[in-house]
Amino acid sequence: EKLFVSVIFLLSLITMTLAEPPGCKIRITDRGLEMLKAETKRFVEGELSNITMPEMRGKEGRFQYTIKDVKITELNLTSDLRFQPDVGLLFEVQNSSITLNFQRCILYWLFYDEGAINASAEGVNIFTVLHLIKDQDGRLKISNITCNAFITKMRARFSGTLGRVYDFIGTLLTTGMRFVLNKQICPALNHAALVLVNQLLETVPVRTEVNSYVGIDYSLLNDPVVTETSLDMDFRGMFYDLKNENETLVNNAVNPVLREYDRMVYLALSEYFFDSGLYSYFKGGLQKQLLLNSFQMSKDLEMLLRTTYLGKIMMLDPAFMEHPLSLELEVTSPPRSTIKTSGAMVAVNCNVKVLVLPPGKPAVQLSSLTMVRIIQYIQPILIPLQGPLKTMLQISAVPLINNYIKRGVQIPLPDGMDFIEEVVEYHNGYIIVGANLHFRTGLREIIERKLSGETDNSRRTNLPAEA
Repeated sequence: EKLFVSVIFLLSLITMTLAEPPGCKIRITDRGLEMLKAETKRFVEGELSNITMPEMRGKEGRFQYTIKDVKITELNLTSDLRFQPDVGLLFEVQNSSITLNFQRCILYWLFYDEGAINASAEGVNIFTVLHLIKDQDGRLKISNITCNAFITKMRARFSGTLGRVYDFIGTLLTTGMRFVLNKQICPALNHAALVLVNQLLETVPVRTEVNSYVGIDYSLLNDPVVTETSLDMDFRGMFYDLKNENETLVNNAVNPVLREYDRMVYLALSEYFFDSGLYSYFKGGLQKQLLLNSFQMSKDLEMLLRTTYLGKIMMLDPAFMEHPLSLELEVTSPPRSTIKTSGAMVAVNCNVKVLVLPPGKPAVQLSSLTMVRIIQYIQPILIPLQGPLKTMLQISAVPLINNYIKRGVQIPLPDGMDFIEEVVEYHNGYIIVGANLHFRTGLREIIERKLSGETDNSRRTNLPAEA
């Protein structure tokens, strides 16, 4: 028995060790959930206001009645949205009211009366739990909904010539209405969650093209972890070459650790996230070679080149001073990133040639250096590089790297939701972006746009400039 327990423990330890670390983590805190409360309430009110109720007919003694054209005219919901540990989300409505309007047709002996009835459902209570999982495609999904709804009482006020006469049968009518309304609430919320909200979650990118060279895989690695204060999700966070999607970089980076709860949302990106992007761009052949002549390079770079190689140009032929220069830079291996508490860096190995271009004659090489290592902060502040050639590389290669960074990085958020007020923290092996959330439009509008086939072209979210 002891041997069996030891084997189980060992297998569990091996499984934990071999588990794929995430390249990207997202934490939604209770502050973020607080912002979602009002939006969720509006969405639920919209769904409940669309409830349709069947025509009701009945007979009690000499009374025969028909109720039709039931419409919900007003909802006053006192609601709460919070995390349900180990499950997902809890949406609760307590002691609220719903106002309805419907048409009555009543026959008593030979007397016939019809008119409108204004009714109010009071003591409305709804308890709904959304079960969150990772589906087979690696996408966050609501797998199930637990719903309980009940209405404490219902009152009706009659109008028309016999309104006061029929007040006493109000209990009969409202009892039936309360029963039917009770039965309609949970199906409406089930449809809202399992169909409409899941359609919204389908807008989150899982495996998608970034551009014509690379794609990114944002599939969930496991089910979300839900506590009383947060919802944490581990994403693969891996770029890949579109021409060879199976050739990817192995993730040996550290597992980012999220400890903060002050912001609405936290995004953690490991070195692997950046390295897989640099690796995929390299394998995809995107600008492995950079060719610049005097007309293309900046004035600062051209002046640096002419100053550095003045002596050699004069030794070769003073007339070369009038001719354009050329800089050839070829990246020889995938760049690699290093993230520490002091900042983030990128290392690039490349071959560099500096040439002068006499008109109508072969280019003349002024300098050639292979396997040059450039280390730079991703931040605007660069590590001082010694020597004129390294300074030249800093001017030419760094803008090339920063160019891809400025294009922005897609992050796994639904349509219509953005990061704002971002703050970046550097840790050993990963960065953490803390931010607040902003809805560009309401949940219902987002879902309606999804159903109509429209897409949101502003999905790309830029990391802060300092990242």
